[in-house]
Amino acid sequence: MRASKAVFILSLSALVCVTDHTSAQQVPAPTPGVIRINVNLVQVDAVVVDARGKPVRNLKKDDFELFQDGKKQQIRNFEFVRVKDTLASLIVNSNTVPSRGGPAVPPPPPAAPRPDQVRRTIALVVDDIALSFDSTIQVRDSLKKWVNTEMQPGDLVSIVRTNAVMGSLQQFTNDKRMLFAMIDRLKFQPGRVGVSSFASFEPAPPDGATPPADVGFSAELANAYITGSLNAIKYVMQGLRDLPGRKSLIFFSEDLSLTSLDNQRQAIEERLRRLADQANRSSVVFYAIDPRGTIYTGPTASDNLSGRTGAEIANMIGNRSQQLITSQDGMVLLAQRTGGLFFSGSNDLMGPLSKAVDDGDGYYLMGYQPDQATFETKMDTPKYHSITLRVKRPGLKVRSRTGFYGLADSSPVSPAPQTPQSQLARALVSPFTAADLRVRLTTMFENSQKNEPYLQVLLHFDAHDLTFREEANGSRSATIDIAIVLFDENGDPIPSFNNSWTLRVRKEGYDKALNEGFLYTASVPVKKAGPYQMRIALRDATSQKLGSAMQFVEVPDVKAGRLALSGIVLTATTRSEDDPGGSLAVRIFKPASSVDYAFEVFNPNNDSSDKSALRMQTRIYRDGETVYEGTPSPLSPANATDPMRLAAGGRLQLNKLPAGDYVLQVAVFDGSRKDKARVATQAIDFEIRP
Repeated sequence: MRASKAVFILSLSALVCVTDHTSAQQVPAPTPGVIRINVNLVQVDAVVVDARGKPVRNLKKDDFELFQDGKKQQIRNFEFVRVKDTLASLIVNSNTVPSRGGPAVPPPPPAAPRPDQVRRTIALVVDDIALSFDSTIQVRDSLKKWVNTEMQPGDLVSIVRTNAVMGSLQQFTNDKRMLFAMIDRLKFQPGRVGVSSFASFEPAPPDGATPPADVGFSAELANAYITGSLNAIKYVMQGLRDLPGRKSLIFFSEDLSLTSLDNQRQAIEERLRRLADQANRSSVVFYAIDPRGTIYTGPTASDNLSGRTGAEIANMIGNRSQQLITSQDGMVLLAQRTGGLFFSGSNDLMGPLSKAVDDGDGYYLMGYQPDQATFETKMDTPKYHSITLRVKRPGLKVRSRTGFYGLADSSPVSPAPQTPQSQLARALVSPFTAADLRVRLTTMFENSQKNEPYLQVLLHFDAHDLTFREEANGSRSATIDIAIVLFDENGDPIPSFNNSWTLRVRKEGYDKALNEGFLYTASVPVKKAGPYQMRIALRDATSQKLGSAMQFVEVPDVKAGRLALSGIVLTATTRSEDDPGGSLAVRIFKPASSVDYAFEVFNPNNDSSDKSALRMQTRIYRDGETVYEGTPSPLSPANATDPMRLAAGGRLQLNKLPAGDYVLQVAVFDGSRKDKARVATQAIDFEIRP
């Protein structure tokens, strides 16, 4: 069967009932991994390894000694936090079905995680203004490989560039498609590192010539670049503060030289302490990786040694060796002061990257009650207190945080926003969905008859969660705030819609509205192809309850002639008033029910003599595993009224599928094409519920 495509316009109408399909959002209980600094408890984390660098996980409280400002403290709280074992328990082994010979395509991504499902939060920060051309390529390839092969269920990950740090919080995701899109944005940027790590050695100036006096300008430029990188690190740490558990910030850079900032060592020390203190209060461990591998500081083919003496060449080599050491100072010190690690000298970045990520898979958490004087201030300036942790057993090494400012951390997370605008903004950028208002988002890529791409947005929300006021005539009303924001591949927002609505329901229609819920639909134009995040937040103006949802959408370049698919329309074949869940916006189907799906194929190859070369295959996934795979079937472009688009679809019988959450994926393969874009896919989620 071929189902027709539905076309939607901007509306706000009652539609279909959505019963409780997601639990109400709760503020997660303080996790063991959260570092605390207050008048009653100072809590620090630590990793212990043996002489071979392997973690030691069987130590007791009496195996440690903890000192503040040189004074021994009594360890009151102590536990070992296991993350790796919990991660392993999240991996679902489902039975897969045999392949039927269709195109090999990756499975759709999992649903957005809840806070209690996150086990590791990892910020991969690429200092793209401090990477050479070769290092940029190596970092990009290593990140792709790690995401593809080593990223685990329960990982919440973000790829952040220091040259485009805004929007870092909303980029945390478990969606590998979004991460690959971020990684593809990593390109060489002119900055404080050139095409190669060291500037080329130029020929000596002619006798009597004066070298250009650009030393001052170069120093100011270096200062600006270093400050930008440090500010980016601080910004990401602030964003990590509101995320659960112990977090890892893994920093890729060739240069974090602190000597460029200030000639006064005291000022540099203060800057480091502030940054480390921010990391401690955000439960962030800083890891740094210098991607240059084994670094050669001698003459290279790019150096022009004409007219230079042996002493000058030796001096150049010495300067480069010193430059190498100072370029790593900031990375070494930040890693040391937050309990992290610094990696250098490896020509394969996967090793250091895996070690940095896995370093937090198990750690000790211990706390003590500080003296009252710890938080006394003089002249409104808090005192810095050093922390020293020792392990008594011989042959073991311990890494932990090295200090904090005597300023009580009144709240483990940022204060709750108070204004409607700030509440919506927080919900929009959070990597977790707010579910006090139960919402369901559907975002579908479309391409107009004028070849203009846009996103069709459907937001369904449960009327039971709204606060209705009873009017004098018996009708009911509720006021809601809706915000729609599209984020591009850099995490920068593209504001799409922000408005308030008053819903009025007549007395005789109130029960029906409660049963069916409400649907808000909109068309959001996009100017160019690329990856996007669609985010929607809904707020009840009376109760201040929030609901939010997010979806990743890849907008294909249809104008370039690439094979592409529109979004999928998925509805129940037959619907009745007592079973309204089978609509496109809700997609909650009964077991063994029949569903229809429809989509459009853009740019089918009409010039091919083989009219059977265009084939379609459907797959159904649950928890990332294939539970159904259809037989590839041909699509005929000759049946299209428009040569640039072909309507397609079919019917599926949901037999033998138990209750649960599923994803339908449609893959179209054009065997007549020789380019890389001969396979196009789309996916849509649905639920089976008795």
